[in-house]
Amino acid sequence: MNHWNRRTFLSGSGLSLGSAALSGLLGRSGHAAPLPAGLTKAMANGLPPGIQGLPNIPPRVKRVIFLCMAGGPSHLETFDEKPELARLDGQPMPTSYTEGQPIAQLAGKELKVQGPLTQFKRCGESGQVISDFLPYHQRMADDICVLKSMVTEQINHDPAHTFMNCGTALAGRPSMGSWVTYGLGSECDDLPGFVVLTSVGGRNPQPIASRQWGSGFLPSRFQGVEFNAAGPPVHYVDPPAGVGHDGQRRVVDAIAKLNQHRFQSVPDPEIQTRLSAYEIAFRMQTSVPELVDFSDEPQDVLDMYGAKGSDGSYASNCLLARRLAERGVRFIQLYHRGWDHHGGLERYMKICCGLTDRPTWALIQDLKRRGMLDDTLVIWGGEFGRTPMFQGKGGAGRDHHIKGFSMWMAGGGVKGGTSYGATDPLGYNAVENVTHVRDLHATMLHMLGIDHKRFSYPYQGLDTRLTGVEEAHVIDDVLS
Repeated sequence: MNHWNRRTFLSGSGLSLGSAALSGLLGRSGHAAPLPAGLTKAMANGLPPGIQGLPNIPPRVKRVIFLCMAGGPSHLETFDEKPELARLDGQPMPTSYTEGQPIAQLAGKELKVQGPLTQFKRCGESGQVISDFLPYHQRMADDICVLKSMVTEQINHDPAHTFMNCGTALAGRPSMGSWVTYGLGSECDDLPGFVVLTSVGGRNPQPIASRQWGSGFLPSRFQGVEFNAAGPPVHYVDPPAGVGHDGQRRVVDAIAKLNQHRFQSVPDPEIQTRLSAYEIAFRMQTSVPELVDFSDEPQDVLDMYGAKGSDGSYASNCLLARRLAERGVRFIQLYHRGWDHHGGLERYMKICCGLTDRPTWALIQDLKRRGMLDDTLVIWGGEFGRTPMFQGKGGAGRDHHIKGFSMWMAGGGVKGGTSYGATDPLGYNAVENVTHVRDLHATMLHMLGIDHKRFSYPYQGLDTRLTGVEEAHVIDDVLS
């Protein structure tokens, strides 16, 4: 996590909106200087403008809420029931599955089958199979499409998160939220277009690096903005003591004029970023306190989420995600850290599911009843899954696994009450409708109205894409 002092914040740019300050208030002040050539009104208003010509296909959704279960939840204890795994519990894992395959911490050790540590039920009218660890997911079985054949390419947490977010493990590439806001812009003029929220609870919460929501080689105004779990949601969003609105306006005017003068002689896109960042930050001084004040939420809504105010819990973050979506934020990403269950899997699954299951259900129901699920894509999942083999660090657990795991999608015309793909009888390899992370990205962009093959940015002599140069496919079968 990056911490910025005020001087770095003012000199640097638009990285964290705690680090942004204020600029297109100039447009409101009535004595703003004309915008120099190359700057659009959207930029001066703090709004990422989007690309002319996008959407280039009919969009199904306006926004994305990505629920990241950081650490890698076990597909074998959530959505992928394996009776054969139960039958072989405690027996040696067949070498035909594991020989020559990437394994994280179990490499070189005796491999034994670990049976499921929960029971499964067929739920809803669809008969969707969901484990007893997730009783609220069981209640929304008909709302979600479970992707049971996900695969990825990185077996350790940080590179796997980077791959899930950026489509590559290479550092310095844009995150998917940055790609989306770069392509489509923002519908909100007083909040960032891309917001990140984090919560903690469970076993061994892995750190999350800020590059997971970085803008990479895209202009930095498209970087995600992390809201703090405790204290002021955004650093420096409160005006300094003794500084009134008029005094701050004069400072903003002066800074904006300096930036505009500089842009006329040096047309650096980061000056555009600075102008946008100052404006958005000024507007956030009003919008953020109102955003995180849940006093206008009915008690039944708070109870539905299990939220006790804006306290940085996953429950409050889910409610905050709905409020951000209502206000036009384009991409909202929630990380819950605690799913790294190398041992004590049964105990920690109960903790993680206890913290996340009900709020996730509440978010889907809340979006539905407000008519927002129709134009919102919700995605749930981790950076990878867990092995069918036993790992015992404080009780039965599972190691990292990349050859087959589960995620789900809901909203925006996704076929609820369905599953897509399958793993083999032991849950090791995806064997039917294999779905790569890049396919997930291509589908997400498609639902937002972007043809991933025609969406790129010139970098180092290449037209670089979120979905990379390898073939990626839209998962048409999950869309109505």
